[in-house]
Amino acid sequence: MPAIQFFEEDIVFKLKNKAKIREWVTNTVTSEGYKLKELNYIFCSDAYLLEINRQYLNHDTYTDIVTFDNSGVKGTIIGDIFISIERIRENAIKYKVAETDELHRVIIHGALHLVGYKDKTPADNKKMTQKEDFYLNLRSFNA
Repeated sequence: MPAIQFFEEDIVFKLKNKAKIREWVTNTVTSEGYKLKELNYIFCSDAYLLEINRQYLNHDTYTDIVTFDNSGVKGTIIGDIFISIERIRENAIKYKVAETDELHRVIIHGALHLVGYKDKTPADNKKMTQKEDFYLNLRSFNA
């Protein structure tokens, strides 16, 4: 079984280029000095992710992504990344980008959280965006 798995909860969604996305995310994690053991991407609805945000993070807001680091061991990645496809679609319109590009940005954003990048302060957010852009430009497949 691949180290990266894709699931759907509360929606019907088919991810394109799964093998290439697995390779891209694995290369990203490896180039950041981490070993990828297990990573689950769960694509879901706004309502589903809102409930996760409320239950586990005590946040009563919609979001495009929630990342859970289950590693426990420094340098190893074990995690679950929940992504709202509804939020991806709305953000793509808002930021005037292709849905696939927005989805890939959020996919890599979650992986970058797991390797230690933060986004709560303006400086951290700037660094996170720079890393996202860097790895998005390394995709070896078309959006």
